[in-house]
Amino acid sequence: MTTVYCVRHGQSTANAGGVTMEHAAIPLSRLGIAQAEALAGLLDAEPSRILVSNYVRALATAAPYCARVGRQAEVHPLLHEFSALDTDQLQGMMGVQRRPLADAYWAAADPRLRSGPKPETFAEFSARVDAFVLELAALPDRSVLVGHGIWFGLLFWKLMGFTADESAGMRAFRRFQTSLPMPNCAVYELDGPHRGHRWNLRADEAAMRAIAGMEVPAGSRPLDASASSGSGG
Repeated sequence: MTTVYCVRHGQSTANAGGVTMEHAAIPLSRLGIAQAEALAGLLDAEPSRILVSNYVRALATAAPYCARVGRQAEVHPLLHEFSALDTDQLQGMMGVQRRPLADAYWAAADPRLRSGPKPETFAEFSARVDAFVLELAALPDRSVLVGHGIWFGLLFWKLMGFTADESAGMRAFRRFQTSLPMPNCAVYELDGPHRGHRWNLRADEAAMRAIAGMEVPAGSRPLDASASSGSGG
């Protein structure tokens, strides 16, 4: 039996409705930093590998855990989040201003639509997750993945046997992903594989509840947490 822990990063400034930044450079908010520190005590104390996205918010989430267990994180080139919108077109926008653009992108449900020179298409994103699925069974037991909400959503979708190659599949995935309980610092466990290529998915509800109950640290100014970046988690 192999268990792989899937961890979404802590709250970022974009999750909290902050001003647009380059996707890879978005940092954790003060709450996100506190969430990452709390998460370090909730995860398996003996990981075999710790794989992270190369985005700042994922690296910062993994850092307290790596310090606790005395292991180095390994940046994996396939784990970064899907960025549907081009940040050059969003300069100066806050979360509430970005949301209609993100909603329009997902409503179009065109897997081959590229919103600018920087973002990948959804089809390219899907292929990237497919490539990781091929590596999943070879991961050692108690591997930890620290990444992003939409990325994990598509991984789970594909492991259940669904596709998202055409408009209908992309729309169905988006409905699934936005309904999936995947708050910041959410922890899911994948056990398997079973029957050749099937994995069992289980939420660590206790860890999620502990993180969800946290508040913005005293002395910091809370942002509008109801607004999302609209382009990735």
